[in-house]
Amino acid sequence: MCRTHRPYSSTLQKAKSWRIVDMMIEIREIEADELDRWIPLVAAVRPDRASSVEDYLDWKRQAEDMAWFVASVDGEDAGCALAYVGWHSAPGTGTGEAFVLPEHRGAGVGFELYRELASWVAERGCVTLETSVTENDAASLAWAARHGFREVGRSSRLVLDLTTIEPGAVDPPEGVEIVTWAERPDLIRDVYAVACEAYPDEPGQGGTPMNPFEVWLSKDMSGASDRPEATFIALADGEVA
Repeated sequence: MCRTHRPYSSTLQKAKSWRIVDMMIEIREIEADELDRWIPLVAAVRPDRASSVEDYLDWKRQAEDMAWFVASVDGEDAGCALAYVGWHSAPGTGTGEAFVLPEHRGAGVGFELYRELASWVAERGCVTLETSVTENDAASLAWAARHGFREVGRSSRLVLDLTTIEPGAVDPPEGVEIVTWAERPDLIRDVYAVACEAYPDEPGQGGTPMNPFEVWLSKDMSGASDRPEATFIALADGEVA
């Protein structure tokens, strides 16, 4: 997966509809009660983004702000998009993703969604827009290049089929003990101290400020899919390592 971004002017004007070759393209921001309609549009383009309504609501809770958009052509759904700020991003950087149904590509829908996303993040003080494109999507990579985006990083998704391996015994080094957050909730501030040192080492996280403890606990450790019994802590001679 490649993640790309480009600087753009914060004076970009926001509009709601454009007529291209006798075709009306409308971009509309939606609320949570329309996510049931929005998610199938995403899934038709990027199945890996087909999360549940609850997941998207929880994601919005963790970000500073998030918005969802639907694009229609002559009243027919043609694509959708999302934008957010303040979720594991450097100051001045907003993130947006646009999804256009195959039968509506090449007609300007993606460009108008991009303009809407750029305008939305600019209104929230951002000067950089970041997005992601899968590396096997040649058409979208070409679109991003034509519109001035440049690649800033890559991340790979890996899968391990647990049915094909014999899991080894848990055998930590001498002096090291593995516990769960559920077993030792008292260690969470020490976990935060490790996170403060480790987060800046993550690729692409340079320049991203660390949230205060209470914000970090809410955004990074209290999501719908965050499970204390599946959060592991390594103790070296009794201290969180």
